[in-house]
Amino acid sequence: MASFNYTGRNASGSQVKDSIEAANLDVAAEKLFKKGITPISIIAVKTGNNTASTDVFELLNNGRVSLEELIVFCRQMYALMRSGVPILRAINGMVESANSTALKKALTDIGKQLEGGYTFSSALNSHPKIFDHLFVSLVHVGENTGQLDQAFLKLTTYLERELDTRKRIKAALRYPSMVLIAIASAMVILNIFVIPTFADMFTRLGAELPFATRFIIASSNLFINYWHYMLLGLFVILIMIKESLKTKKGRYQWDRRKIKIPIIGSIIERSILARFSHSFAIVLKAGVPMTTGLTLVAEAVDNSYMQEKISAMRQGIESGESLLRSAVASALFTPLVLQMVAVGEETGRVDELLTEVGDYYEREVDYDLATLTARIEPLLLVVVAAMVLVLALGIFTPMWDMASAMQG
Repeated sequence: MASFNYTGRNASGSQVKDSIEAANLDVAAEKLFKKGITPISIIAVKTGNNTASTDVFELLNNGRVSLEELIVFCRQMYALMRSGVPILRAINGMVESANSTALKKALTDIGKQLEGGYTFSSALNSHPKIFDHLFVSLVHVGENTGQLDQAFLKLTTYLERELDTRKRIKAALRYPSMVLIAIASAMVILNIFVIPTFADMFTRLGAELPFATRFIIASSNLFINYWHYMLLGLFVILIMIKESLKTKKGRYQWDRRKIKIPIIGSIIERSILARFSHSFAIVLKAGVPMTTGLTLVAEAVDNSYMQEKISAMRQGIESGESLLRSAVASALFTPLVLQMVAVGEETGRVDELLTEVGDYYEREVDYDLATLTARIEPLLLVVVAAMVLVLALGIFTPMWDMASAMQG
């Protein structure tokens, strides 16, 4: 466990300073809230090695901030805004508690902008890598309505849900990934150490080899003699894919195709729709107009293909169509979800029904993730069985033929 030094206020409003042991910054904040202490700053006690690793992480993360730290930031801002702490004092206090260099620099700059007379939302908007358009918009609405604490509470809920979904997807894909890595490792070991040994034996005996044996020997020779070209080719392909994803057309094609991938494509699509529904419900509850809300939500979806569909919905509404008609035209939603949207429009409770839609998609994603391993396992078994079959035909068949010839 890591050690954290904190400054906060207890239930009576008195300032307290102490240290606390916790797994991470998020857990430390939770422990303090449970103790009845509202944290003003939480600073990790770092060693030299931790500092070095943090610098490397910041470099690799390209100036971005982890979702966990954003959640802690929103929680602390909610607590401080609810307690009546001025925004500038809250930001300056949290500069010390930020773990990442990127967030510290951003908060320092935000504090300077606040001192210069900028609004809080404008200052946040100058750091788009950390605070996206949806984040800034909700803060802007909270500023103008005097409910900044509620804006940060909504953001905390939204980010926590997003983090939980990501963790569930990673956990579901962990087992299949390990199996594929094991299969790839086994192929490398077989091609380098096992197959050449049998190839030499068959060559010395001068026996006529079946097709399966010639195939695995040829693949082994290809791997041994041209592995550096194969690595170079793989590296070039990865670079080309990375450069393609930087272009608008390449990113659009990838975003469109990944939701069509067998088995996992539907999970990706439903998780995106869950994010869309929840974020759209949040901006509508905050009082953002529907067309503006769709623009913000499209940017928060992080999928250019889905962004195009959502933008088409916005254009439909701007041309006078209802939300239901626009949703039907987008072809994104199931009939059940469309019925819920229709009821929401009829009763004037679109935000509440969208929350239900988001929960519905999350339940679907949960079920798909729970059964993902069971659906992938047969495919993995087929791959392993095919490998064993090729090896058996390629290695043991000639050995049986030679043994039979010797006995004859």
